[in-house]
Amino acid sequence: TIHLARRIWRREVIEHHGITDMPLPAEKGGTLGKPLKLLTRPVRDTIPVYVAALGPANVRMTAELADGWLPFLYAPEHAAKIWNGPLTEGTARRDAALGPLSVVAGGLLAVGDGAEAVRDLMRPMIALYVGGMGAPGRNFYYDLVCQYGYEAEAAAVQEHYLAGRKREAESAVPAELCELLCLAGPEGYVRDRVEAFREAGVTMLNVTPVGPDPARLVAQVRNWL
Repeated sequence: TIHLARRIWRREVIEHHGITDMPLPAEKGGTLGKPLKLLTRPVRDTIPVYVAALGPANVRMTAELADGWLPFLYAPEHAAKIWNGPLTEGTARRDAALGPLSVVAGGLLAVGDGAEAVRDLMRPMIALYVGGMGAPGRNFYYDLVCQYGYEAEAAAVQEHYLAGRKREAESAVPAELCELLCLAGPEGYVRDRVEAFREAGVTMLNVTPVGPDPARLVAQVRNWL
C-alpha cells in the first residue's frame, strides 16, 4: 500500500497485481482494462506516510518504509525493551533518502496543582482497548500491557470488559499505567515527562490538552522543547 500510494502521488501509470489489482481485471468485475494514472496533480509528489503499528513485524516494516511511526498506549519507560529490536532491524534496511524515522507519541496533557486527576480520564479508553479490542488471545493492546508488566491487571480488565462490567474494567486499570501514558501533574513533573518521551526516542510530541485553555497548554509545552 505504501509503495502504491507513493507511485500514485508521483502520477506514475499504475499497473499492479497482488492483493490489490489495478486496474481491476474483467473477471473480477473491472471494465476499464487499462493502466491508471492520477488525474489530479498533488501539491507535492512526496507526502509523508505515518503508520500506526504495535506488533514487531509491523514496527519493523514501519521503520524500513514509512516516514513516521504512530505507536499507541506508548509508555516511554518500557518502549526500549519492546520496540528497540524491530526498530533497529527495520532501520538497517531503510532507504537513506527517506531520512530519519519520525516517532510520534504522547498523551493527555494537564499542568498545575491537582492535574494528576486528569490521568483517570484514560481509564475508559485503556479498558476499551485492553478489554474489548479482540477476543482473549487475539488482542494486541492486551499483549502490549502485559509486556509492560501488568499481566494480572490486564487479565482483570479483559475479564470484566468482556462480561459487560465496563465500570469494573475501568477500575481495574492500574493507576501507574495511566500515569505513564499521560503528561499530567505540576509543571516540574510534566517537564520531566516531556524529557522521558524525548529520551525514549519520540521526535514529535503528540498531546491532547485538557483544561479551559488548551492552546495555552500546548504553547507552554512547546516553549520547553
